Amino acid sequence: MIICMFNEVFDKNKPRVAYKDIVSWANSIPYHTLIKKKNEAENLFKKIGITFSVYNNFDSAERLIPFDMFPRVITKLEWMTIQEGVIQRSLAINAFLRDIYNKCEIIKAKKIPAELVFVNPAYEIKMVGLKVPHNIYSPIIGTDIIRTDSRSFRVLEDNCRTPSGVSYMIENREIMMRMFPELFEKINIEPVENYSSYLLDILKSLAPRKCEGDPKIVILTPGPLNSAYYEHSYLADTMGVELVQGSDLIVEDNITFMRTTQGKQKVDIIYRRIDDDFIDPLSFNETSVIGVPGLFHSYKSGYVNICSAPGSGIADDKAIYTYMPDIIRFYLGEEPKLPSIKTWRCSKPADRKYVLSNLEKLVVKEVHGSGGYGMLIGNSATKTKINSFKNKIKNNPDNYIAQPILSLSSVPIFKKDALTPRHVDLRPFTLLGHRKRRLVPGGLTRVALKEGSLVVNSSQGGGVKDTWVLKN
Repeated sequence: MIICMFNEVFDKNKPRVAYKDIVSWANSIPYHTLIKKKNEAENLFKKIGITFSVYNNFDSAERLIPFDMFPRVITKLEWMTIQEGVIQRSLAINAFLRDIYNKCEIIKAKKIPAELVFVNPAYEIKMVGLKVPHNIYSPIIGTDIIRTDSRSFRVLEDNCRTPSGVSYMIENREIMMRMFPELFEKINIEPVENYSSYLLDILKSLAPRKCEGDPKIVILTPGPLNSAYYEHSYLADTMGVELVQGSDLIVEDNITFMRTTQGKQKVDIIYRRIDDDFIDPLSFNETSVIGVPGLFHSYKSGYVNICSAPGSGIADDKAIYTYMPDIIRFYLGEEPKLPSIKTWRCSKPADRKYVLSNLEKLVVKEVHGSGGYGMLIGNSATKTKINSFKNKIKNNPDNYIAQPILSLSSVPIFKKDALTPRHVDLRPFTLLGHRKRRLVPGGLTRVALKEGSLVVNSSQGGGVKDTWVLKN
C-alpha cells in the first residue's frame, strides 16, 4: 500500500495559509544571498561544534549535520493534536513499564503475549520488583511522527532510552534567528530554548528517596567519541550541571559520589546517555569501561536515581509498538489520540506469510534496529537485497516487523535557486516528572535530502530543519 505524498506547503501550487509569508520570503532571496547564508550557517555549525558520527565499516569521521534553511511550520491547532497524542503515549509507556516489572496485569489480561516481554533482550530481570522514584521509568521520550495527509499525524516509533536530537532542535532555531531576524519579527513563533530549564525541573522532581535537600544532578556520557557528545555537553552547559564520565563517579557504601578538586560530592540524579549494558560492570556487562562499578546497587538502595531507568528500552521495541493502541486502552481507558501505522509481526505465521509474499510493497525493520540501519524499503530494493531479507526473515522471524510504504509528507528544501519537495518527519520531546508534564512547542524535523528518499536519518544522508509552531 502506497499513500500519495502530502505537500505541507503548497495546495495546487498555491501556498497554504501558514506558509504564505515564508514562501514569499523564500522566493525573494537572491541566489547569491542564499549561498552566502548557507555558508554562514555551515560556519556557525562548525564554530559551535555540532557534529554527528556515522558508524560503519568505511567511515567513522565526524560530520556536520546538513541544515536546510526553509523552516517547517506547524499550526497551533496541529500542535495541540500532536501534544495531546505524545503525552498520552508517554503516560501509557510509563504505566506499561511499571506493570511489566511488577504485577504484569497486562499479561495476565492477555492483552500482550508473555513471551514478547519476558524473552525480550531489552527486558531487564534485575528491575523486577524494584521501586522506581515516583514510578517514572522513562522521563524523556522522543516520539517519531510522520504525516500522511492534511489531518493525519501518525506515530512511527517511540524512543525511550536515550532519545537524541534536542540540541539540533534548539541550535536550528538559534541559527535561523541569527540569519533571518526579520522573519521572527513578522511571524509569531513559539520558543524552544526553554527545553533545558524544563528538563532540569523534571529531573529535580525525580529525586530518590534517600535524597536530602536540593538534588545534585549530573549527565553521564560515554565520552567525546560518542556520536551525540555535543548534545551531552550542550545540555550540561545549559542546565548548569556537571557532565561526567564513568571514571568521574565512585560508589562507596552504596552512595554515589562525584570526584571533584574539592573532594567527593554526593550525586542524587544521573541523566544517563549510555546504554543499559554499560552502566555498571558489576551488575551488567563486566567488560564495560565506561560505567560505574556499584552504581546499580546504589540505585536499588535508593541513594541515586538513574534516568531513564534500566530496562526502559523494552518500550522502544518495534514489536511492542504494535501493541501500543492496546497498551493505551488498557492503562488509560482511552482511544489513541495519534494512530499507529499498520504493522505485521513476522513472528506470527500469517503475518510472516504476507510479508514474504509482498516484500516489494513493504518496509521491513529489525525489531531492535535504529538509525535507518538493517532496513529494507521494498519498492527501491534490488532483487538481491529482497532475496537476502527473505532468508533473514525465514531464519529469524522474531527479529523483524514490516509496515506499508508510506509516502511521508513533504516540505521543500533550497536546491540551488529553487524550492524542491523532500520528505520529512518530526520528533517532539515529552518530559514527565513527579506530577509534571513538559513539552516545548516544537521538535526536531528531519528531512530526506535525496530526491525520492524516505530515509530521513542523518546517518543515511538526511538533514534537519527548524520547526516552527505558530502562536496563533
